[in-house]
Amino acid sequence: MTVTAKRRKLSNPLALAVMALLSERPMHPYEIAQVLRRRGKEHSIKINYGSLYTVVQNLEKHGFVEVAGTQRQGLRPERTVYGLTEDGRRELHDWLAELVSVPAREYPAFSAALSLILVLPIDEADELLRQRAETLEAQAESLDGTIGALKKDLPRVFLLETEYELHMIRAEMEWARSLREELAAGDLSGAAAWRTLSRTGEMPAEWVEIEERTNPEK
Repeated sequence: MTVTAKRRKLSNPLALAVMALLSERPMHPYEIAQVLRRRGKEHSIKINYGSLYTVVQNLEKHGFVEVAGTQRQGLRPERTVYGLTEDGRRELHDWLAELVSVPAREYPAFSAALSLILVLPIDEADELLRQRAETLEAQAESLDGTIGALKKDLPRVFLLETEYELHMIRAEMEWARSLREELAAGDLSGAAAWRTLSRTGEMPAEWVEIEERTNPEK
């Protein structure tokens, strides 16, 4: 079955995480926050615990969750417990299937920086890439150690998102280092013009010509 992207009523990944937990059993929002924290989901999902109640309310408004009862512990006030509706189960399945199968166009900050990197002097850019690669290497070593420790107690299936994060960090680190190697060897196409731009502050003539030639309005 081919899955296609569709416009969803909710797009916050935190809402997806809430529905996933409620697919296990009914919970109140405070318990949901505890479970998310205990399972370390803040490493893969941007979680604002202060807005968790709002997320639950939005899910209820769209018919994906419903009140399943109340719960009281000791002298604490009663807490509303929510459960997943049948519409919620379908939305959870369809949304998750879409995220797994359909690559989404994302706009990471580093990609934006690379698209504008010619503003920086070429030697400074090279040094900044070195710093980034070193930081990524430290992050990779730390994450690799975390995965190794967790694998002693957890099946690998619970660590897939962490493994993916480690893979992406290493890929970016290797790419940054390979780019620096090309700069050092003088093999990067356009590097000479970039160095001219860095020295003079003026757009090289060959780049002006390329922009004029590829301008669809001319």
